[in-house]
Amino acid sequence: MKRLAKHFIISMAALALFSAASCGKSDEKSEGPAERAGARMGRAIDQAVEKARPAVERAGKTLKEIGERVKEEVSEAVDRIKESAKSAAEKIPDDKK
Repeated sequence: MKRLAKHFIISMAALALFSAASCGKSDEKSEGPAERAGARMGRAIDQAVEKARPAVERAGKTLKEIGERVKEEVSEAVDRIKESAKSAAEKIPDDKK
């Protein structure tokens, strides 16, 4: 019985020693599943942004061109309205003004 108790105490001491030794190790070096998944998602987002960049740039140029055309057309329409109003005003007799 004493021999069994002695082995038990030695095994418990060894277990405590190994547990204490492993507690001091840092887990900062190893990544967990969440960190790896986050890194994969980050890379996927970066790749998607890089793939979308040319399309977004083309869309921006197209919008700028359309905006310039709309500005010109609106300016021309305003000029036509002013001319129409001026022409209509000239047709009104002076006594009705």
